[in-house]
Amino acid sequence: MNRGFYTILIAQFFSALADNALLFAAIALLKQVHAPSWHTPVLQQAFIISFVILAPFVGAFADSLPKGRVMFISNAIKMVGCIAMLVGINPLLAYGLAGFGAAAYSPAKYGILTEYLPPERLVWANSWMEGLTVSAIILGAVIGGMLITPSIATAILQDLHVPMVVTPAELAIFIIFFMYLVAALFNLYIPLVPIEHKPFSRSPLFLLKDFWHCFTLLWKDPLGQVSLAVTTLFWGAGATLRLLVLSWAAVALHYSMGEAAKLIAWFAVGIAIGAVMAARLVKLEHAVNVLPVGIGMGLLVLVMIPITNPLLAILLLISIGMMAGFFVVPMNALLQHRGHLLIGAGRSIAVQNFNENISIFLMLGLYALMEKLELHLNLIILVFGLLMAGLMGLLYKKHGHDQDNGRI
Repeated sequence: MNRGFYTILIAQFFSALADNALLFAAIALLKQVHAPSWHTPVLQQAFIISFVILAPFVGAFADSLPKGRVMFISNAIKMVGCIAMLVGINPLLAYGLAGFGAAAYSPAKYGILTEYLPPERLVWANSWMEGLTVSAIILGAVIGGMLITPSIATAILQDLHVPMVVTPAELAIFIIFFMYLVAALFNLYIPLVPIEHKPFSRSPLFLLKDFWHCFTLLWKDPLGQVSLAVTTLFWGAGATLRLLVLSWAAVALHYSMGEAAKLIAWFAVGIAIGAVMAARLVKLEHAVNVLPVGIGMGLLVLVMIPITNPLLAILLLISIGMMAGFFVVPMNALLQHRGHLLIGAGRSIAVQNFNENISIFLMLGLYALMEKLELHLNLIILVFGLLMAGLMGLLYKKHGHDQDNGRI
């Protein structure tokens, strides 16, 4: 691979690093203002609502410009979100602004792979992309957890004299701002690739109709349907699992938030291992065969309930992550390939984001409701694990042989 591909990876790494550190900083900011516990899942809902509302437009936007430029603009918006948090705007609103940038970024991030690489390299490229992203998740969790730890933050703040940076949460957000800046600078050096499937009109009404056409076309395609259904379920479950692990670590392991944030890094390590295994063992034309792994992942979540030992917790999270990485990477690659062929890279990722983030929004809403009702954590874990395993089982029963119905 040439320098251009590695430039894409480096830009994605720093942007993902900042994204994942920002979540923990925003949660710490909520705690700083004494927000109720159910505001934490609502915080993530504020972030992902842009993915749902802007879905008809961001795909066309990503396909209308060189994708490196789209990524630059998106990271600049995330930087504005950081500034909004620092100047005292409500964390839910400010984090939602960062989500606005993320919604525009995602179609370009994945779409550029299908424009830059041949189909036979997509699983391999996705493994690299997911591997670097997972590395960023690991470091983001570690860095975010460290920066919001009072003892570490106090030592840094003694030498830092910025008027609006006086607490650990504000220090974390201040540093994250510069992570986005580094990502934006690398975005400027991403190679220009031919613009494919450029939208015929910028009219909002046209874009809504075009999005609906793309939405229905991808759902009607057998291979597009199965990959879209699986990734939709997975990302909804994954977003909820991240918050669930934070609560579980506090109750079962008596971890502080900083320690719990670092624990999530082990889940990301597992995803990286699973992604590498998928790159070596799964071919694009056999991507549907990995669906049973998703069922196993849902059932393995239930093992969280009896565990109170830190070492066993780490091994469990690595195992869950491995299963996640192994089945979601081929599904992502299959969806990107079918979407690129049918409707264009940017539009297909926008449709994917629309579906995935509705799933995230609903699952986080269910989690917030259970938190507000003060249900026992073990009951929440039980509901979550069985729901994921059951839905994945239904998808496998319906789509297990869909690769025979469509041509890769």
